[in-house]
Amino acid sequence: MLRAELARTVGDIELEVSLRVPAGRCLALAGPSGAGKTTILGLIAGTATPLRGRIVCGEQVWLDTERRIDTPPERRRCGYVFQDYALFPHLCAWRNVAYGLGEVPRSQRRARALELLERLGLGDRAEASPATLSGGERQRVALARALARRGDVLLLDEPLSALDARTRADATHAVAEILRETEAPVILVTHDFADAALLGDETAVIDRGRIVQQGTASSLAATPGTAFVADFAGAVVLTGVARPAADGLTTVALDGGGQVSATATGPSTGPVAVSVYPWEIVIQPLDAALNSSAQNRLPARVVSVTAVGNRVRIGLQASQPLVAEITQPAARALQLAVGSRVIASWKATATRLIER
Repeated sequence: MLRAELARTVGDIELEVSLRVPAGRCLALAGPSGAGKTTILGLIAGTATPLRGRIVCGEQVWLDTERRIDTPPERRRCGYVFQDYALFPHLCAWRNVAYGLGEVPRSQRRARALELLERLGLGDRAEASPATLSGGERQRVALARALARRGDVLLLDEPLSALDARTRADATHAVAEILRETEAPVILVTHDFADAALLGDETAVIDRGRIVQQGTASSLAATPGTAFVADFAGAVVLTGVARPAADGLTTVALDGGGQVSATATGPSTGPVAVSVYPWEIVIQPLDAALNSSAQNRLPARVVSVTAVGNRVRIGLQASQPLVAEITQPAARALQLAVGSRVIASWKATATRLIER
């Protein structure tokens, strides 16, 4: 178990967090740039100093500012994958990995490094220099080096951020496999909620140095506690003023015009944030007959049409901006183009209300 209570000033942010990560589990720290995520990894690894804090790994106290305990970084036994991988350019792949094997007899380091590279699908690239490796290959070499130490904690700082779309899927699969097998507590930093959902057992959403909500990715997406969490999880977030309506519904008069209804539990009066996920929004022609049970219907203008894999993201301007996600066949059938006038509709059951 890794336990950490940390406080530090980072620019204009007062960072203060409390973390608990069991052995063999991965906590994804997810949030925007500048939220304090990388600083937290540095505080745990010992490369940064908190104003106050306490870090306990297993039975070892790594940091206790009240008792003036501060274990140096080299004795904290952290495997650390830096965002830019930080490979030594003058060393080949296996020698980069072997660099992390200071506690292993020199005669055994090459074999151990080759074993790790083979496991990560890089056995045939062991003699290659970092300059000749692809982004995905460098990422796996950095991961092998971190794993080589068999540390008590594994820290991953945006391990997928530098990868292009072609190598990202393979690299994500490789990291997920490693995380399933590791016995150490793992903290993974990411700005991408999808990566957090794929790789973390739990996700802690952090904003301006504070963890605003923590849980499984599915629970955060289903019941975001704040408009920030809803937006970060990929929801469309609208604002308005709620009031109770008939049949147990809540009606929200949207800022800028229009109204929507919700059945979900949440605030029923006063200023609220309304969240709905893009894939829950249906796009219809402006003159389409009302043949759906969806209670929420907003006239909108198409401002962007972007293919993402086998789906299409539609940027819309209604009284407030919207994003819908539909299939490619549906987009072709609608003949959507920038400037098209449409109806964006979704069900009251898909509408979530959050205090603001």
